[in-house]
Amino acid sequence: MVKNSSDAQVAVTLEDVRRAAKIIEGAVVRTPCDRSRTLGHDLGSDIWLKFENLQFTAAYKERGALVRLSALSPAERKRGVIAMSAGNHAQGVSYHAGRLGIPATIVMPEGTPAVKAENTKRWGAHVILEGKTLEEAARFARAYGEEQGLVFVHPFDDPLVIAGQGTVALEVLEAVPDLDVLIVPVGGGGLIAGMAVAAKAIKPDIEIIGVEAALYPSIYNKIKGTHLPTRGDTLAEGIAVANPGDITTEIISRLVDDIVLVSETDLERATFALLMIEKTVVEGAGAAGLAAMMADKERWKGRKIGLVLTGGNIDPRLLASVLTRELAREGRLSRLTIDIPDRPGELSRVSGVVGQAGANIVEVYHQRVFTDLPARGTELNLVIETRDRSNLEAVLARLEASGYRVVVKSSQATL
Repeated sequence: MVKNSSDAQVAVTLEDVRRAAKIIEGAVVRTPCDRSRTLGHDLGSDIWLKFENLQFTAAYKERGALVRLSALSPAERKRGVIAMSAGNHAQGVSYHAGRLGIPATIVMPEGTPAVKAENTKRWGAHVILEGKTLEEAARFARAYGEEQGLVFVHPFDDPLVIAGQGTVALEVLEAVPDLDVLIVPVGGGGLIAGMAVAAKAIKPDIEIIGVEAALYPSIYNKIKGTHLPTRGDTLAEGIAVANPGDITTEIISRLVDDIVLVSETDLERATFALLMIEKTVVEGAGAAGLAAMMADKERWKGRKIGLVLTGGNIDPRLLASVLTRELAREGRLSRLTIDIPDRPGELSRVSGVVGQAGANIVEVYHQRVFTDLPARGTELNLVIETRDRSNLEAVLARLEASGYRVVVKSSQATL
């Protein structure tokens, strides 16, 4: 991969990014860029977090959206705009269009989290749910926009949008000029393209790493020449893009040093860690950079690294699922299946053993019919809360010492 494009003509320049910074000044939050001492200690790196989840719309996308909207002619402003987005670009366009008095129509895929659709409607945009994928939503948006005479505001493949997103790098390097690496989530490529343009121009030796969900390795395939499938439901739906932009891909191929993939488990663990350690809510896409570090600790040890927490718009039910699944992985929440005699007092006896071991019973139910046990037996299912895995092992030891056969299930495997 080419890591220096000083001899190449690119669609976006450092001056474009700096002009974009002047356009958004005062209208977009200059989010904090702070060191994470705990994550740095745990991962052996000097980690700096750019909290773009603290934008007014909870995502960096409003930077590029505002730059693009500001370039509209008076006639275009009067007609209005249309955008296609899974959520964050939609909210950025909706909010700033409303603030500038520009009519906005937003097309979102049918599976878009409710929180993102509702937040988009809040700022006055007309929301249309259409298409199973971003690509289907985009085709509809373009056709509908042409029919209605609306200006299409692309979520990533537009030089003005890319320049707007690049302002994140200006702020990060102003706060921490001696960074070794920037790790950036990648969907359509607008953010990493803009940041790479700015960062490489300011600090040519900085390393730029893109992170994609393993289920959607679209840029990875283009850059590395692979043919991995793009499919499925990912926690990082904000970067679940099957077809990245032409402009963004060209910039990434010239300026980005590597693209890495992260699993769904990696994304869940990183989302959990940011909530537990930094007390900040991020969506799956926003946690992708940390997920990459947690999945390959040795690669980043001893280096000064900037991570962009790109957004915080995660559905509450999904967040609850992520938290409980991680508690299960850590041995703090487990489901026990115990064979017990079907007689009075047996449940009380089991509860006493669990309590004596220092665990708490969260949920309990019996299974008498759909089981292979004798008619005088019953299957007891408990969900228990323990301090950690060693506490869970103590509970199991006490139950087995009391004569019970126990099967333990977590979100990873039957233990």
